[in-house]
Amino acid sequence: MTIRSPIAPETLAGLEAQIAEARQRLLLTLDAAGSTGAWEWDIPARTLRGDASFATLTGQDAVALDAGVPTSHFFLGIHPEDQKRIRLAVAAILAGAEVFEKDYRLRKADGGLRWVHAKGRALFNEDDEPIRFTGHLVDVTEQKRVQERFRIAQTAGGIGTFERGEGFGTLQVSQQFCHLLGLHPTKVLPLATVNRLIHPDDPPIAAATSGQLEAGGSHIEFRITRADNGEPRWLARRGEYVRDLSGPGMRYIGVAYDITASKLIEERLRRSNEGLSERVRERTQDLNRVWQNSRDLLAVLDLDGRIRDANPAWREALGYTVNDVIGRSLADFEWSDDVAAALPDLTRGTERFELQLRHAKGAAHSTVWTTSREGISIYAYGRDVTVEREQAKALKDAEARLRQSQKMEAVGQLTGGIAHDFNNMLTGIMGALDIVKRRIKAGRLDDIERFMDAATVSAQRAASLTHRLLAFSRRQSLDRRPVDVARLVRGMSELLIRTLGEQVTLVFDLDHAWPIVTDGNQLENALLNLAINGRDAMPAGGELRIAARNVTLHHNEVAGLTLTAPRDFVVIQVSDSGQGMPPDVLDKAFDPFFTTKPIGQGTGLGLSMVYGFAQQSGGATEISSSLGHGTTVSIYLPRGADEHGTGEGAASHDVPLGSGEHILVVEDDESVRLLVCEVLRDLGYAPLEAADANAAIEKLTANPDFDLLITDVGLPGMNGRQLADVARELTPSIGVLFMTGYAAGARDRTEFLGDNMDMISKPFDLEQLASKIREMLV
Repeated sequence: MTIRSPIAPETLAGLEAQIAEARQRLLLTLDAAGSTGAWEWDIPARTLRGDASFATLTGQDAVALDAGVPTSHFFLGIHPEDQKRIRLAVAAILAGAEVFEKDYRLRKADGGLRWVHAKGRALFNEDDEPIRFTGHLVDVTEQKRVQERFRIAQTAGGIGTFERGEGFGTLQVSQQFCHLLGLHPTKVLPLATVNRLIHPDDPPIAAATSGQLEAGGSHIEFRITRADNGEPRWLARRGEYVRDLSGPGMRYIGVAYDITASKLIEERLRRSNEGLSERVRERTQDLNRVWQNSRDLLAVLDLDGRIRDANPAWREALGYTVNDVIGRSLADFEWSDDVAAALPDLTRGTERFELQLRHAKGAAHSTVWTTSREGISIYAYGRDVTVEREQAKALKDAEARLRQSQKMEAVGQLTGGIAHDFNNMLTGIMGALDIVKRRIKAGRLDDIERFMDAATVSAQRAASLTHRLLAFSRRQSLDRRPVDVARLVRGMSELLIRTLGEQVTLVFDLDHAWPIVTDGNQLENALLNLAINGRDAMPAGGELRIAARNVTLHHNEVAGLTLTAPRDFVVIQVSDSGQGMPPDVLDKAFDPFFTTKPIGQGTGLGLSMVYGFAQQSGGATEISSSLGHGTTVSIYLPRGADEHGTGEGAASHDVPLGSGEHILVVEDDESVRLLVCEVLRDLGYAPLEAADANAAIEKLTANPDFDLLITDVGLPGMNGRQLADVARELTPSIGVLFMTGYAAGARDRTEFLGDNMDMISKPFDLEQLASKIREMLV
């Protein structure tokens, strides 16, 4: 007896699995004998299942499909040229579409192709969300081959076929039939679309009933106008009615073919187009009303740009009747000679362009056009904008005249304000000097100093007004240096407290402010002006807050500040809790000499000076206010390097005397030159004077040992800065002190001054001049 070795359990289990898989494959192969395969797409689970026929048609593993595979397997085997449209169709189902029906190609294992027809639908849950996508595939390869052979036969013979069920308004057509009529290939056409292409005097291609067909005969000839190019053609039609197997009525089956070679008549085609256009207008009454009544220029053009129809607005706008324009090109009416540049290619689709069209009387009219193409027609919509543009130009001119008027009004207000204030100050100066002169003549010297002080005060007021005017016009000379904002403002606290009085509480919020670059003295003046304005707005007392914070600004973020890139600024805000301003006062707040204070209590230049100072410093100013909520003025100044300037003016000193140093004084005003030289002699210096730069150069050449050059900036001919350069060439060690009342080039001291150069602003007193000279000669 033979003893067999026992089979291991794991081996036995493997054999049983292989037998079960083979049995399943056999069942699936038997099931695949049909030509229709089914699928089920579980949308939430993203799983695809298919029967054996589906696996066979798509070239996939039947066992895997039966168990479930990723949904991407649905697209396996689909021809690359069909992939995109099938994926789009499936995406529509997943997005909520209900029906899926497509023909496409599948690649076989031997490299061949099979055509399949896929039809499916989506199933939805109670929330109307798709959860299943099921359907079936049918192999239609043989049908496609028959259709292709039939199509080739039709194309070779130029024969198109069509069918129409009795009572239906559509035709089932072949590709060659569409080609004969110049239509895009399709399977179904509206009967009206086909009959519209037929000459109105000819019978329709398909009659409404079999009785009408018998009256017209089974063989007819008729004229058409091709839809794609408008070409006239003659066609022949043959066919007959047969019993419709799908319904109780009759079905007409016919063929059509081209017989143009013996039937073409161009004149009758033109009349056919005219008749067709007329009937279209009769059938579209609503559109016709728009066509007739529109004030815009409307036209229908062919693809060559010739006008086939036009509305009556052409006569009103350009003086042409409809008959004048039909048959002509839109370019025929162009005003310029360069028609090609003016008129775009209208066949590309929607176009928008402008044309200068010639009126029937010869004038040029500006028109704006929009065109759109539909098939062989171009619809053009034009608007005459000549009057609109003339009105716009007139409005612009009127606005310019208004701005000029407002500018002259502002100049008049400025001139009047200056004249009023300066006349008061000159009266004080001249009156005081006249009294001094009389007292000296009479020998009464005991009270003369009081009148001299009055003249000095008036002169100082005039100097202050001049500085404010220069600040407003951004023409004052700025000594721009790094300034520590917090230190400068806190250094003003004692002055501000005395100025504001006991009823106003002063609050500072200045921590962590960046250093800025500006003229510290001018900033102090600006803050003092704002503090006084805030005090006057709080007659019953209140709170004045001075705050500083860091900001980074971008283009157009602050009015009046133009930036090409983000930039750091420090914004200093002076806020009061006073009465606030109504909108009409707020609009004029920065205007020169505008003030709401009683006469004699304000010049109206305070805010104007602040505005000009900020602009000249490379910053900007904003003001916000409303009645009952106080006012806030914000000054934006550019950030400087991280170094601390004091922002404090120089302390007063005793008048320093000279030791006979040689000083050349150059001043074109004789009175100023005389006074400066006398002051220098009194101080112990040896001055020599010159009236202009040429005279100064002669003296510098003759005596190169001058210790100091004092020159006005605004000299006639060569200016003071140019004279300084010549003086340095002759005497390299010479110091230069510039005197300026106003000079456009000296507004920024740091850019204007060189080494061992300084500047003093007119008018100046003895102590200021002496201190400047001593600083430069030490």
